[in-house]
Amino acid sequence: MKRSCVKHLKTLVISLNFLCWLCAAFTVALGEFQMINSKFSSLITTFWPIFPANTVVATGTIICCVCYLGVMGAMKENRCMLVNFFVLLFILMLVELAMACVFLVYSREIHTYFEEDLTRSLEIYRESGSEINTTLKEDFDAVQHLFRCCGVHGVADWKGDVPISCCRKDPCDLFTRTYWEEGCLVKLRDWFSGNYRSTGAGVAAMFILQFICLSITVPLFCLLSRQGLGYK
Repeated sequence: MKRSCVKHLKTLVISLNFLCWLCAAFTVALGEFQMINSKFSSLITTFWPIFPANTVVATGTIICCVCYLGVMGAMKENRCMLVNFFVLLFILMLVELAMACVFLVYSREIHTYFEEDLTRSLEIYRESGSEINTTLKEDFDAVQHLFRCCGVHGVADWKGDVPISCCRKDPCDLFTRTYWEEGCLVKLRDWFSGNYRSTGAGVAAMFILQFICLSITVPLFCLLSRQGLGYK
């Protein structure tokens, strides 16, 4: 009877951890795709480590490693691996909760840094020569073209030296230019907020799955201990 319970719990732990590993691997791939195709990395530098893509890649990579340990521990019925899995997953869940609290508490400060970085990037763009800071210029042009915006707060930020990427028409009419009036700050904030909401929803779902894995690991470890298994 006990051996049957061990077998069922073992199968459940392996299945859940494998599912968690697949989800983490998918989030890493998604984060890498976002990082490769992101056009904003050179514009926002103050809080670069907490970009949605970076957060997803870092968290997903750690979860992949921890869940792999859980799968191997259950397959081999190894108590040492299961203990390490439990401790690492518990620490990871605490870190995820701490990160969520930091984002909630410092959301206004992050918005302030966001505005300062974008303003500094615009000034570098205006003051630099044609062959200097080409990456920053390309990123700023891409943002203005993609979000249909101009400057940080509006077209007046360019002080008369407005780039073609602000033009409403494509290709731009050199004689009768019309520019987007809305600034990029609000649109970029909305874009980042949407990314953080989707990232937060994914992390919340992952957190629930991790908690279930953590809860099931305990009875499996106890049954292995009672039967004297797990260190062979």
